[in-house]
Amino acid sequence: MKRLALGLAALLIATTPPLAQSASHGERPAGEARRPPEARAPEGRKLPADAVTEHSVTLPDGRTLAFTARAGSLPLVDESGKLQAEIAFIAYTMPNREGAPRPVTFALNGGPGAASAYLNIGAIGPWRLPVEGASISPSAPIGLVPNDGTWLDFTDLVFIDPVGTGYSRAADGDAKKYWSIDADASVLASAIARWLRTNERMASPKFFVGESYGGFRGPLIAGKLQEEIGVGLSGLVLLSPVLDFGWLQTPRTTPWGHVLKLPSFAAAAIERAGGTPTRAALADAEAYATGPYLADLLKGPSDTAAVARLADRVGALAGLDPDFVRRQAGRLSASGVQREIGRDTGRVASAYDTGVTGWDPDPTALSSGFEDPLLTGLQAPLTSAMIALYTERLNWKVPDLRYELLNGAVNRGWTWGGGRMAPEALGALRGALALDGNLRVLVAHGFTDLVTPYFASKLLIDQMPAFGGGRLSLAVYPGGHMFYSRPDSRAAFHADAADLFARALAARGKPPEDQTTRKDLP
Repeated sequence: MKRLALGLAALLIATTPPLAQSASHGERPAGEARRPPEARAPEGRKLPADAVTEHSVTLPDGRTLAFTARAGSLPLVDESGKLQAEIAFIAYTMPNREGAPRPVTFALNGGPGAASAYLNIGAIGPWRLPVEGASISPSAPIGLVPNDGTWLDFTDLVFIDPVGTGYSRAADGDAKKYWSIDADASVLASAIARWLRTNERMASPKFFVGESYGGFRGPLIAGKLQEEIGVGLSGLVLLSPVLDFGWLQTPRTTPWGHVLKLPSFAAAAIERAGGTPTRAALADAEAYATGPYLADLLKGPSDTAAVARLADRVGALAGLDPDFVRRQAGRLSASGVQREIGRDTGRVASAYDTGVTGWDPDPTALSSGFEDPLLTGLQAPLTSAMIALYTERLNWKVPDLRYELLNGAVNRGWTWGGGRMAPEALGALRGALALDGNLRVLVAHGFTDLVTPYFASKLLIDQMPAFGGGRLSLAVYPGGHMFYSRPDSRAAFHADAADLFARALAARGKPPEDQTTRKDLP
């Protein structure tokens, strides 16, 4: 596997004509001569030439951001120059007016099998699809609006789609060789490095943001950039990440998986009662989850006294009928809670955000094969909005290929590794933080996410060394897996990310021991 990873990392990405960078980007001293690189286009490319367009957005606070958009692809070739794959991307860049190189952030979504549309037009790009809560449906309007939470005000942005997602493709049709943990991280690290070289941005501070499995990718990519390619990242933002699959993918008989979800069930109950979940409001649920709850789960369902205690306490915390909890001996499944939340109204809650509900297609059945009202409900409007963005705003038209927002074939065909242990990224995160004393990491979650519950990351972060303190933070916001769809959470996330960037930029060039430590976010 190591040899395969190194072989994939050695893939060359053919040079494409770069977006012209002026001295205002801080990448080249004034007056220095430059020669445009010669373009070398390998045979067999299906994606069109890059398209460059100029735009501006006026934000609700009155600020206007003028920026350049580049939509295109990075062709991957082997050592003989034969085309292997084309990696689609969208880059948004602004001229730097302060003299120093402007930061650049690389964004990836998860799945595996998801395109970067969720982060692009849902979270941090210059435009946003205003679909949230009750307005989520396949037929929702797809018009984009200026994004009040865009990160473009403090960093350039590059959204990358892995092979099999978006318009990214394998040249020979055999994409499965890229669908494994290590091969995927190697190819994406190489693509990031080539984008930096092609666009003359090696001097820029570099950051990464990844959502869900993209958050799992982040530490792996950081390690490959640091150790194999020679590129250092200043910061990582891991959004709703899975840091250790062994903690989340557990059988029903394993108590630990239930412990991790209980605080999110409690957060959902707070919202249903009209409140706003906070870490302080959930302190009791967190303490109970790792204390009496775990102890009673370990006693097993044959201990009737333990089951009675579980029914009463879990029912109260999660806002559920104690009889419902008792029938499951306190071992609540996400799918069961999703139906129980809306059983009286014939609706089901989303596992990605319990605050989003949809109609149950078979409400009287003991089990129902319902589609998730958030994940599946967003698929059509996000797909249509991205196609419209590419063709109508960015002038990059790909009429002969299907845009893959969420490719189930990638997920089903993914190779998770041949070891006996479940995949985890915590070791890579620990290694990246240890190697670079200036690296900053923000782990961000939504309270009502049952897919990647925040409490799992909280407990895993607790197992990390201090590393001087303050460089690894956890922030939790109202909302679910895509908490940024809520205006207040999107604003808070923007502020926390901007703070991480400011601290990371201030630390550049300083010895780690001279930096001020900082506690995790509340």
